[in-house]
Amino acid sequence: MCGTCGCDTDGGTGGGIRISLLETDDVSASTPLRGRTPAHSPSQPHAHPHAQGGGHSHPVNHGETITLEQRVLAKNEDVASRNRDWLAGQGIMAVNLMSSPGAGKTTLLERTIRDLAGRRAVSVIEGDQETTFDADRIKRAGCAVVQVNTGAGCHLDAEMMHAALKSLSPEPGSLILVENVGNLVCPALFDLGERSKVVIISVTEGTDKPLKYPYMFAAADLIIINKIDLLPYVDFHPDRCQEYARSVNPKVRVLTVSATTGEGMSDWYDWVAEQY
Repeated sequence: MCGTCGCDTDGGTGGGIRISLLETDDVSASTPLRGRTPAHSPSQPHAHPHAQGGGHSHPVNHGETITLEQRVLAKNEDVASRNRDWLAGQGIMAVNLMSSPGAGKTTLLERTIRDLAGRRAVSVIEGDQETTFDADRIKRAGCAVVQVNTGAGCHLDAEMMHAALKSLSPEPGSLILVENVGNLVCPALFDLGERSKVVIISVTEGTDKPLKYPYMFAAADLIIINKIDLLPYVDFHPDRCQEYARSVNPKVRVLTVSATTGEGMSDWYDWVAEQY
């Protein structure tokens, strides 16, 4: 299980994870490929049952918890390494987009797909706990997309990425944009085999997010400050936010954009081109 949030990451069996391919034509059928049942729901204990006869409880063995987390992360790193090798062999660049819910990841993806049409083949892996709402939006933008529903899970992992790649069958030399589950904690811990990690923060979230969630911003290769068209209406200081971000990640590059109006998006496309 994930040591940060307790969600299942150990690859058990069941129906918790659903992966569906949505093509760009009129076919919208979903075909579950694999799944697993989360080890617990929010109402269940995170480790071994505590209640033993007469209501007495036993303390959690933190040593066992840490060992389990290490095994889970080691397994994830192994699969991520294989994903990375396969992507490199195909000349495919995968970018892992991470943010809190509502930062504008899907809107940024929609504009990117439309603006890069005819310049580079793009496909998307869409991560959400439930629904295909965002994947449907990506499909309407004219892009092949695989939906990964994680159930109670709060992040994508390398095995989910591997299964999604098999379903997607991306073109050699193409660009894969991975929209991770909206969450500024757990996605930072799990390598997918991607080339780069991008963190998106919107001006509606607060200037101090890099200090509140330092592990996420420390993991980033690029930070995008989105929704700058709303700056006149919110209390957000882009320069100070960049200062905070560089206090946890001194060499990180920061871009300011509006995925709605298109302002600054050319800088994002230039950064993508530089990664090839």
